[in-house]
Amino acid sequence: MKRLLSALAACGLMLAAASPAAQARNLQDILSSGVIRVGINPNSPPMSSYGKDNQLEGFDIDVGNAIAKAMNVRAEFVPTEVAQRVPFLTSNRTDISLGALTRNPARALLVDFTVPLHTESMSMLATDKVAVKSWAELNDEKYTYVTVRSTWTVDFLKEKLPRAKVLLVDANPDAVRALAQGRADAMVDLLDFYMAFTKNYPAVKWTRSNDTVFTAYDAIGTQKGNAGLIQFLNAQLYSMHSEGAVGALWEKWFGTPMLVPVPVQSFF
Repeated sequence: MKRLLSALAACGLMLAAASPAAQARNLQDILSSGVIRVGINPNSPPMSSYGKDNQLEGFDIDVGNAIAKAMNVRAEFVPTEVAQRVPFLTSNRTDISLGALTRNPARALLVDFTVPLHTESMSMLATDKVAVKSWAELNDEKYTYVTVRSTWTVDFLKEKLPRAKVLLVDANPDAVRALAQGRADAMVDLLDFYMAFTKNYPAVKWTRSNDTVFTAYDAIGTQKGNAGLIQFLNAQLYSMHSEGAVGALWEKWFGTPMLVPVPVQSFF
């Protein structure tokens, strides 16, 4: 977890340092303009991506449109890379940032956060062919876990599961396919981003461990000091969580309930 937070913080801090803060648009400015600029990552399905008709779609797109509708304005989606999310806020190129923005202390020095929108939970996915109950049991040379090459999980899992064998694949669907085909015994990752692919293998009996390595809380980011906008967004998130809208959108796009739901009453 420490490695993940350090990597995330480094990206945000380095780029934000090169982009001096510009004056943010406050809530009244946004309402007067009729547009809220929403930062999203278009290369991260099912959070957001370009669909078959080349239009943006995904969980973040639906959330952004719901926020805009509640404000009676139009959502203007601004594509950002992962490392650009914080700099785009501080340079006033976006009003809010989605894109699985994890709340952490390093980012909190640069931007403000709402209460959590969703979680990201790292846990184990396997099939009924593997008699393993916990991700920690994979630390044995008789097991092979699969992970996506060039991601932070590669080094993280080498440290956590040094005795296990590793199968590297190119993308999330490939990791699920490797499990379905029996080329690997399990995977340990942010399972919310993988579960939709398990539906491609209806004959496979999938299992998930009950324990998690960690759970991160992702929120909506704003430029620092934008109190009125934060207050509105928190009120909107309370409504969307309490009415079940966030959970319904998550299941729509991810094909499964959020692994660890946001404990709403703990944040409001």
